[in-house]
Amino acid sequence: MTSHDNSQKQLTELLDNAPMRRIHYRIWLLSAGGTILDGFTIFTIGIALPLIITQFQIDPFFTGMIASAIVLGAVVGSYSGGVLADRIGRRKVFVYDMMLITFAVAAVSVSPDPYLLLLFQFFVGIGIGMDFPTASAYVSEFMPAVKRSRMLAATIAFQAVGMVLASIIGFTILERIDSVEAWRYMVAVTFIPALIILVLRSFLPESARWLMMKGRNIEAGEVISKILPEKAGEIMKLAESAGSTDDKINESRSGYEILFSKPYLKRTVLTAGGWFFMDIATYGIGLFTPVILTALAFSEAGEGLISRDILSAEGAGIIDIFLLAGFLLGIWLIPRFGPVKMQAFGFAGMVIGMLVLVLHEVIGGTSNIIVFAGFILFNITMNMGPNSTTFMLPAELYPTKLRATGGGFAASFAKIGASIGIFFLPGVKAALGITTILLIMAGCALVGFLITIIFGIRTKGKSLEEASDYHTPVN
Repeated sequence: MTSHDNSQKQLTELLDNAPMRRIHYRIWLLSAGGTILDGFTIFTIGIALPLIITQFQIDPFFTGMIASAIVLGAVVGSYSGGVLADRIGRRKVFVYDMMLITFAVAAVSVSPDPYLLLLFQFFVGIGIGMDFPTASAYVSEFMPAVKRSRMLAATIAFQAVGMVLASIIGFTILERIDSVEAWRYMVAVTFIPALIILVLRSFLPESARWLMMKGRNIEAGEVISKILPEKAGEIMKLAESAGSTDDKINESRSGYEILFSKPYLKRTVLTAGGWFFMDIATYGIGLFTPVILTALAFSEAGEGLISRDILSAEGAGIIDIFLLAGFLLGIWLIPRFGPVKMQAFGFAGMVIGMLVLVLHEVIGGTSNIIVFAGFILFNITMNMGPNSTTFMLPAELYPTKLRATGGGFAASFAKIGASIGIFFLPGVKAALGITTILLIMAGCALVGFLITIIFGIRTKGKSLEEASDYHTPVN
């Protein structure tokens, strides 16, 4: 090992072994801000759809387009954002994507017709898509080794916080604004936290691991010194010893090509395949929870559109509390059992949850308790399992030069699945009914379970470098 490599290794060990400091929590909270907005925007459009349909008199096809616009945008955003984060840095992409989200949500709220609404929803999705691989890479590269899994799980957990907040705000707005225009106020609320996150992110440091990968070791030392100011002298000596290197040495075979090379193929199938089928179920059920609840439990409630929408928003909000409960369980359980085991367990629970709803429909049940039980089981096991682990695994399984690219490809592929599911759900519901949708969701969760079992790679107990080094056997 050269002096350069040894110095970088010691700097990395200082990062891994650092105690949790205020800067770690600030980095985590501002990273989690993107997942809050993801959950908030997805849930908000679910509540808003019945009002948008009524105001613009759109057909099921265009309804599916609007519903899927965010995730279609996330396909583009995840794919491009991952590459950009590996090339120009995590911090820059963090700022750029939040600028886009801030502008786009403001534009959605004042859209005069469904075509502009569709366009700006797409831009919101691009920003959210860029944020996913950047956030997972950024958090994993800053957090101490003993806290990494827990903090990654906590980052994606804020997606449920966003959904719960959206249900509360959506319900409050519907109670006070008895008009189809109420959806505009729901969307406009997103602008405020997006702007706050944008401003605060501009003060974040760049990832020290990314800087070292680019050969910018002095800058990396300065970042690490902010985390460990009491060791600043030692850190800067190591950074000076590591020196500066030409970042072109790190560009060989980088990018998406290497994700499908033999050493990484199993990881790519695990991360992208599992996330693909999870997102079909997650976004399909999550986005259409109010619609499905109306069909299963509230079809006879009230005479007016607003009345039914309020009941569905309330019911969906109750269900989404269990989304947060599932994430909290994941934060506790994933570090103990590892992400692969928890992902398999979660997919199995999702299958059972959907089959409970299918059974309710097949036997002609009238008990809303069974409906809520199926949704709750689905949401808890999903979030303590694959909805957390699919976000975590790319960050742990790919090296620094590919971490955001690998996460971006997995997230992009997942959003293709989500887009397909969301786009076709209105048509499937109209043609074949709710039971068919539930069976499709159960089937997707089952395939995710099989992918996890067949291609699972152990990361529990390994450092970030060990888990992502393809020269080290990981099984």
